[in-house]
Amino acid sequence: MILELADIRIQPGQQKAFEEAIERGLRSVISRAQGARGFSVHHGIESPERYVLQIQWDTLEAHTVGFRESPLFAEWRAIVGPFFAAPPVVEHFELVTQSSGQ
Repeated sequence: MILELADIRIQPGQQKAFEEAIERGLRSVISRAQGARGFSVHHGIESPERYVLQIQWDTLEAHTVGFRESPLFAEWRAIVGPFFAAPPVVEHFELVTQSSGQ
């Protein structure tokens, strides 16, 4: 499994609207993407315009090819893109270790 981590900065004062939009986008678009296994969104405490989106994918290609090169990506960006203050920084990670409770 691959973890996509997106560091998202939104425009000031848009937190409530962005949270509604990202929830809608995750439920209506990402949930339909082949190879997407789950997601979480975290809101910055010290930086209120900062969000960290985590999406678990079966493979790197499920995200970078299957999703990013599909019509779903345009749907996703149409929902969340208007809130971005800058393009998100996206990186991918492989699991090394985790607690037994997860």
